[in-house]
Amino acid sequence: MNVIEGTGSIIIEPDWESLFSDILEIAAAREHWRVITAELKDRQLLAPANAHSVQRLVCAYLMFDRMYREVAEHGVVSKPKRGNPKAIARISPFFTAMREAGTDAASLEAELGISPRRRTQASRAERKHRKERASDAYLRPTGS
Repeated sequence: MNVIEGTGSIIIEPDWESLFSDILEIAAAREHWRVITAELKDRQLLAPANAHSVQRLVCAYLMFDRMYREVAEHGVVSKPKRGNPKAIARISPFFTAMREAGTDAASLEAELGISPRRRTQASRAERKHRKERASDAYLRPTGS
C-alpha cells in the first residue's frame, strides 16, 4: 500500500495489484487515487469513512474506460450472429456496462462533493458553539 503525501494518516491507498492485472490500469488507478485524495484533502473533506467510496470511484472510472475502449472498437450495436435467421442487432453489453459505470461514478462524485455542481454543497462540518443564556446560571449541575 502506498501513502499519498499528507493523506497517509487519513486514508491508505489500496493495493491495486490485487484488484487489477493490467499495468496500465494499475497506473491509471494510482493517478485517479492521487487526484481525488489531493482534491478532497485540499478542501478538508478527506476522512477515513470516505476511503472505500474513493476506491469504488476509482474502480468505476477504470470500468468506464475499459468498456469505452470496447464500445469505441466494436460499436454501440452488436451485429447479429451469422447463419441465424432469427438473430437481430442488439445494444452492446459493453455499452450498457459503460453507462452503469458512468452512473456509479457520477453518484459517487456527488456524494464526495467532487462534481462541480456539488462542490458548493459539500463542506466541512463545523461545530456550532452554544450561546450562553442567562438561564444557564440557574441550572448548573451539582457535584454529587
